[in-house]
Amino acid sequence: MTAEKLVHIVDDDDGVRRSAAFMLKHAGYRVEPHVSGIEFLKEAKSRERGCVLLDVRMPDMDGLQVQQEMAKRGIDMPVVILTGHGDIAVAVKAMRGGAVNFIEKPYEKDELLRAIEEAYARLDRSHDRDMKAGEARIRLASLTGRERDVLNGLVAGYPNKTIAYDLGISPRTVEIYRANMMEKLRVRSLSEALRIAFIAEESEEHPIMSAQQPVPGQ
Repeated sequence: MTAEKLVHIVDDDDGVRRSAAFMLKHAGYRVEPHVSGIEFLKEAKSRERGCVLLDVRMPDMDGLQVQQEMAKRGIDMPVVILTGHGDIAVAVKAMRGGAVNFIEKPYEKDELLRAIEEAYARLDRSHDRDMKAGEARIRLASLTGRERDVLNGLVAGYPNKTIAYDLGISPRTVEIYRANMMEKLRVRSLSEALRIAFIAEESEEHPIMSAQQPVPGQ
C-alpha cells in the first residue's frame, strides 16, 4: 500500500540521507533527497506532495526555520522532525509548529516507518480533529498528580533530569512516572503524549496543561 507514497528527506548529512532512503525504499516508499532546507523550499511548490523527513540541525536554515517557512508559503506537507538525542525542547517547538512526529537519532527502522506512516495518515485526515478535546481531557484525568507534573515538564521542553530536580525526585523516578503516564494515555511515543496535551491545552476547561505553567518546584 506504500508504493505510491513519497517521502522528501531533507538533511545535510549524506550518510543520514542514504540510510533513511535505503530503509524507506525497502519498505515500498519513493524517496526524494534534498541536501538542505533552502533547496527543498525552492523546489517544494513544484514537487509532488508527500511527507517530509526534516533534520533539525542544518547550516544556513535549520529544520524549525524550514517548518515555519513551509507554513508561510502554504506548503501543506506533514513533517517528521529528526532531532538529536534528548533534545526535547526542540521536539516540543516542532510539535507546536505542526510536526506530526519526531524521532531521535540514531533511530530504528521500525520507529522511522511508524513515524512516516503516521505522517501519511495526516494527509488523509486530521489526527487532531479525530481526538476531540473532551477525549484528551478524559485521558489526562486518569493521571496522578505526579504523572501530570512530569507531563507538564515535558510539554515545557524539559529533559528528565531537569524535571527530577524541579520536583525533588530522582531521574529514575521520573522515568517510572513517565512510563506510567504513557501507558495511561495509551500512547507509544512522547510525540503522541505531547499531542494529547496540546489538544487539551486548547480547551479553556483544562488550563492545567498550559505551556506557560512552570513545573512545580521551580
